[in-house]
Amino acid sequence: MMLQGQDWTPVTLRKRPPATSDHAALQAARRDGHTVSVEKGAHKNGNGTSSVKGTPGSASGAAAAKLQNETEDFHHDRVPLEVRVCIARQRASKGLTQAELAQKLNVKPQVIQEYESGKAIPDGQMLARIARVLGIPVNDLRSGKRSSPPADSRVQK
Repeated sequence: MMLQGQDWTPVTLRKRPPATSDHAALQAARRDGHTVSVEKGAHKNGNGTSSVKGTPGSASGAAAAKLQNETEDFHHDRVPLEVRVCIARQRASKGLTQAELAQKLNVKPQVIQEYESGKAIPDGQMLARIARVLGIPVNDLRSGKRSSPPADSRVQK
């Protein structure tokens, strides 16, 4: 019984050929800090090796130059210092710890700590909740100043 379509010829797997002198030149250029690009595929030389280009005008040289000249600032927004200090000062004047304020706001204590340290930015709804618990107007909390003394500390004449 002869199976048609079966190919029983032996297959030999070989290791890659040893690195060429182009590879050594490529490694030396990388060690020296030069911009290097390797063209593969249709741009191969007649002997099957890749050509090495180290010119600044090459594709990788242009991409590297673009990254080098990048000036955009990638920092996260932060809570203004006045708001952070106002939250901490008003919380302390009410005699509340960060954990107690967090419990009244129904959030984790870490959230209050992040607001006061400037790592997190409270949204408008959270600022309104904080202002209500601390007993101050939201605008005073946003501006970071206290326009009038707390209601319970006013002296009646």
